[in-house]
Amino acid sequence: MAYNVLIVDDSATMRALIRKVLKISGFNIGEFYEGANGKEALRVLENNWVDIILSDVHMPEMDGAALLQALRSHNLWRTIPVVMVSTEGRREVMGVFEQLGIQGYIKKPFKPEEIRAKLTTILGETGGADATELEGCDF
Repeated sequence: MAYNVLIVDDSATMRALIRKVLKISGFNIGEFYEGANGKEALRVLENNWVDIILSDVHMPEMDGAALLQALRSHNLWRTIPVVMVSTEGRREVMGVFEQLGIQGYIKKPFKPEEIRAKLTTILGETGGADATELEGCDF
């Protein structure tokens, strides 16, 4: 099964980096969609189905918390798995996301194998790149 992925981050460089890591991870990726903030992500979702969302916490216009609240209040989008990818690590901030039902959290900088492991857990994929292919670089 090919997975459609929505990457939400205000940094175009970080979106490109996450996309590259997912490609080399060996996951069967269908389509990549991107948004620079929560509002753009919601516009993408109006016309496209995604299987998982990787989102930053701090973004202009609509941050990760507001995006997650919008997703959880929408009948079609409430079950889409969301993984936060952020430099934010304070417990009081991340606790809000846990209460909103995120499926995971990856702290920047990250290693590609962290994203692979998190997606393997959530999506159940086990095939793909050998973990040694992904080791040795931090993003």
